[in-house]
Amino acid sequence: MAVEAARSCLGGQDAAPDVIRFASTTAPFSDRANAVIINEALNLGNTVRCADASGFLGSGIAALIDGLSQESTNLVIASDRRLARPGSVSEMNVGHGAAAVMTGLGDCIARCIGTYVIAADFVDHYRSSDMETDYYLEERWVRDEGHLRLIPSAIAKILDDAAFVPADIDRIVMAGVEASTARKIVESTGFDSSAIVDNLQEDCGATGAAHALLMLRTALANANAGERILVVDFAQGVQAILLEATAAISAANNAPLASREIMSGRVEENYVRFLAACDQLKIDRGLRAERDNRTAMSVFNRHRADLTGFVGGKCRRCGSRQFPKGTACTNPECRAIGEMDDEPYRDKVGRVKSYTEDWLAISSSAPLRYGNVAFGKDGGVIMMEFTDFDSDDLKVGSDVRFVFRIKDKDPNRGFRRYFWKAAPANELGENFDG
Repeated sequence: MAVEAARSCLGGQDAAPDVIRFASTTAPFSDRANAVIINEALNLGNTVRCADASGFLGSGIAALIDGLSQESTNLVIASDRRLARPGSVSEMNVGHGAAAVMTGLGDCIARCIGTYVIAADFVDHYRSSDMETDYYLEERWVRDEGHLRLIPSAIAKILDDAAFVPADIDRIVMAGVEASTARKIVESTGFDSSAIVDNLQEDCGATGAAHALLMLRTALANANAGERILVVDFAQGVQAILLEATAAISAANNAPLASREIMSGRVEENYVRFLAACDQLKIDRGLRAERDNRTAMSVFNRHRADLTGFVGGKCRRCGSRQFPKGTACTNPECRAIGEMDDEPYRDKVGRVKSYTEDWLAISSSAPLRYGNVAFGKDGGVIMMEFTDFDSDDLKVGSDVRFVFRIKDKDPNRGFRRYFWKAAPANELGENFDG
């Protein structure tokens, strides 16, 4: 999710940020730089400084505040995959999601007017290191003693520092609180309730560390030049940012809304399959699953650019492209040795040449679909897995794009491998040149 959010934010630009800040309370690795994995998947180069942030749901907006305080360009990514107990109320409220924001000093779509933070160990929920799901406190107490006490004071302070009054604010992002509570806070502090930005609860649920950034993305997609946006996130206190949209926002607002991006996904209607995918239900995967799934780290290290970055090769002599890169050109009329340049495949468009649905292979979402993907303009064929397809949608000739996904898991050692899979071509208008 984090890689996909970052790709959407970067929009195919070549310039790498100075810093990647990744925020999550559910990062896949506790001791491995998750931001570095993202950086290699994006092919941004090994001179980018990478930093992970975690510990609380406000880590996403806190990372953005840190990025805004720097003169360097920062790619801030927040992603969370929080689990809930099956059958619980929180299972209906919690969602998985990611969002990304780029900060810098160039022609930005919004400028930061000010930030303000209240650090308070007010415990509305928690998850200790040996727990898989969050424990929530009583809602009314959280609202009365937490939301209604801390948020208004943070709003008053950030407005006072900027010499603004509520009427000067056009849009309010309020994450970490229910919609009814947000309306109550807004009205009690002198704002018009029409300024409240949709909390996306009906679309995707509360997406943890990513949610404030996801709501900000919605606010920016609807904003006009000169409008002021107040972002408030309740988490271990309050984090607040005051922004003003610039004239550059008009050129950026042809992007689809976050709700359209969310609704373009594939719906999983099988509850048992959902629980199994979240490792909350142990299912029998048959004899084929009885194997040691250890990753050969030496092999992985040699082929990191191929596996994580999806980088193939292009022959300098004949222009033929191939994946994997290899040493020799696979063009039978060329066969040049040592003449291959890097050729990223991540943003290309492919076309299904053949496919198979394998009901016997191990898969978290049976059947396992794989086959050949051809590249018409560039040439070349790659055999790989398909994802996000329903059986009736996958056809020979279907256009596909490529997404960064979990390839396999090693349950004995807690390691997970990533690779790229072919998914239905994006319907939201992004330009993935072949």
